[in-house]
Amino acid sequence: MQQLLKLPSGTIPYTLKISAKRRTIGLRIDDHGLTVHIPKRIHWPHVEQLLLEKSAWIIEKLSERENRPEPVTWQDGTTLFYLGEPIVLSLRQDARNRQPVLDGESLVVAQPDITNTAVIQRKVSQWFAKHAIEDFRRRVELLAAKLGVPMPSVFLSNAKTRWGSCNSRGEIRLHWRLIQAPPHIIQYVVAHELAHLKEMNHSPKFWAWVEKLCPEYAKSRNELKAMSADLHLV
Repeated sequence: MQQLLKLPSGTIPYTLKISAKRRTIGLRIDDHGLTVHIPKRIHWPHVEQLLLEKSAWIIEKLSERENRPEPVTWQDGTTLFYLGEPIVLSLRQDARNRQPVLDGESLVVAQPDITNTAVIQRKVSQWFAKHAIEDFRRRVELLAAKLGVPMPSVFLSNAKTRWGSCNSRGEIRLHWRLIQAPPHIIQYVVAHELAHLKEMNHSPKFWAWVEKLCPEYAKSRNELKAMSADLHLV
């Protein structure tokens, strides 16, 4: 059911879905816009009041959706980033499927069908992941020594919302897409997860350990937040 949310600044169309099983009001924003889920038995003024209270959040999230960057186009000449530096995707037709090779500032992908974007994307992602685990383990080893803790096990992650994690077994997971970021950003995430080996929380003591390993961590954290959407495009 299509509805309009009327605000002083204008109107926002949304889809209303009613369910007898629901007990609460739910808001969801995706590629189709705003969807409002409500229980079957509810006073409509209550729904309108909630939408007005959440209007700033709704406008912000809709704006983020509208202004988000376009996904990577897996074509010859596409610009990618490796350790914060631009590299150019270079597609070359070859009789054999070959592994990507970084040649100067070009990431060369050679294969029989250079129009097969699914294969190109998979190859590039695997190339990023291979170099990510090598880079991350080296950084973890160096900072673990500085922190005075044994070298932990390091694994790659493909989490949707977290760049890194450290579990109770002392295992560290780092998102492979971080290899696109500048080194100081990667260093911050590594420092953050290593600090959990000292403090499994986000207390002042925890942040003191992070600062010891990464003195300008606050700046790096803000930069990572700003570039997160771009890093997820690959």
